[in-house]
Amino acid sequence: MLEKFLPSVVKYSLEDAEVYVADNNSSDTSIAFLKEKYPQVKIVQNSVNGGYAKGYNDSLQHIKADIYALVNSDIEVSENWLKPIKKVFEKNSQTAIVQPKLLDYKNKSKFEYAGAAGGFVDFMGYPLCRGRIFMDLEQDRGQYDDVADIFWASGACFFIRSAVYHQLKGFDEKYFAHQEEIDLCWRVQNEGYKIKYVGESKVYHVGGATLQESNPQKTYLNFRNSLFTVAKNVPKRFVFFVILLRLLLDGVAGVKFIVELRPVHTWAILKAHMSFYWNLPKLITKRRALSFKQTNYYCCFSIVWQHFIMGKNRFDQL
Repeated sequence: MLEKFLPSVVKYSLEDAEVYVADNNSSDTSIAFLKEKYPQVKIVQNSVNGGYAKGYNDSLQHIKADIYALVNSDIEVSENWLKPIKKVFEKNSQTAIVQPKLLDYKNKSKFEYAGAAGGFVDFMGYPLCRGRIFMDLEQDRGQYDDVADIFWASGACFFIRSAVYHQLKGFDEKYFAHQEEIDLCWRVQNEGYKIKYVGESKVYHVGGATLQESNPQKTYLNFRNSLFTVAKNVPKRFVFFVILLRLLLDGVAGVKFIVELRPVHTWAILKAHMSFYWNLPKLITKRRALSFKQTNYYCCFSIVWQHFIMGKNRFDQL
């Protein structure tokens, strides 16, 4: 990944930014490769692999910048990708996070699952994107070539003001990986900041480079971390109802996995629930530290109903 995708980052970024590689305690020859091939790139070496969340938290302690661009190792960037992002940050001091257009590296005319044209959540906290509803991905026809307010930005390529990042103590390291960017974006908005999408800036994402969809560990992290996020961030008047609905729907998902003869994923959901109950006191403590300035968090009541029952597969149909 480093050998394949770092060249585009170096080629199209050094005019506007410093480039760092955060090495998450790798055991291969990544560091030797960087020192030989890319002496202009700075290296931050973490002593442990704490996953996406802790990996960035540890690395960014050593990097001084007004804005951090967090770019996964499976991202190809394009010419002039940084300037439109910088303009949006300069225009509005309340904009704390920005996402570029995220397209599929393997099919560059399509949006990519991880973030597409910016993320939203429904009433129950299920994520969706402009350009992606569940597994339905739209073709990029220029329909999202805009600057728009969004609810969450993809961790695959994620711009954030460093002051805001450190104010909120970065990503929640309990997540390890998956949906930690949704949690951070929600917390950022609970503090009164804005999140934007900039369609003029394009990047291409491979996706699934860390854990495949068939991996039960991915099921565990997605179900557990999503429960963590709603427990921490949903407004008080809704939170108990939302958690109850989510637990019931998770049970339905567990039964579905059994019917599909994939019981390891049902077990992953059960483990996710056990971890949620175990961590609930800590989640309540974290919740109490938030300001809850963001109250209108959802774009629709149920994306499950809209998609699977009503047959809607584009964001503009919601």
